[in-house]
Amino acid sequence: MIAVVTGATRGTGRGIAVELGAIGATVYCTGRTTRERQSPMKRSETIEETAELVTAAGGRGIPVRCDFMEPAEVANLRDRIESEVDGRLDVLVDDVWGGSDLEHGGPFWEGDLEQGLRMWRNGVQTHLIALHTLVPLVIRRPGGLVVEVTDGEDDENYPGMLFYDTVKASVRRFGKVLAKELAPHECTAIAVTPGFLRSEWMLDHYGVTEQTWREHIAVDPHYAMSETPRYLGRALAKLVQDPDRARWNGKSLASWTLAKEYGVRDLDGSQPDWGRWMAEVYDTGTDPTTVDAALYR
Repeated sequence: MIAVVTGATRGTGRGIAVELGAIGATVYCTGRTTRERQSPMKRSETIEETAELVTAAGGRGIPVRCDFMEPAEVANLRDRIESEVDGRLDVLVDDVWGGSDLEHGGPFWEGDLEQGLRMWRNGVQTHLIALHTLVPLVIRRPGGLVVEVTDGEDDENYPGMLFYDTVKASVRRFGKVLAKELAPHECTAIAVTPGFLRSEWMLDHYGVTEQTWREHIAVDPHYAMSETPRYLGRALAKLVQDPDRARWNGKSLASWTLAKEYGVRDLDGSQPDWGRWMAEVYDTGTDPTTVDAALYR
């Protein structure tokens, strides 16, 4: 199996890449930060590290620096796939983000317009460039899969910031619309979302590590329902192996939904259900300290 994961440097992209490696895939781990060159996000994680984790998991990780804002660089990635694996691409995971320092909250018109537009360029334009360039490889063979990684299972919950919400809604829409475009080629498209993610950035932001993350529950009790990037990665790896995965075509799927479907558990053996917690605790205004979080994991 040959896969490309865009935005594989860290977070969900890295988690998915590693779990695809665990089922034996060759994974092109793409992103902007290498050991020699840092992206504007100024993070320490690199695509080389991700590729090494993929290989250690049992697959073959290939790091490729690629800025998905630059069509020529994405075209070079395509050409490399053509030359190295005969143009075969079974799975495309589109997880480009690039982030933004735009703050959530407050009327969007009071925020910085350029930062908001940069979020759109980083979070939407990059996806379109990746899809336009790489989907032609996916549809060469029946059974191909395109996965759009977003935030949120549906459009019901508003995260409090127009730019962010509409970027993520656009990515969900890509998964739905691509399903129509790919169906004649016997290929599948979906959108997926993690829950309350313990990404490298989030752990740093809260001043904890993967080993000490529970300390933050005292500050934010909802963090009891957080999950690692590998949780969605494991669930997606199961979907990739599902011979009937076309039944998901056009769906927007959550880590917790797929985990239940495929019997997947997170690295600590739990099965966090952020969707149920949101519906029964967060959205109802229930004091989370009065709820037994173990019942939702």
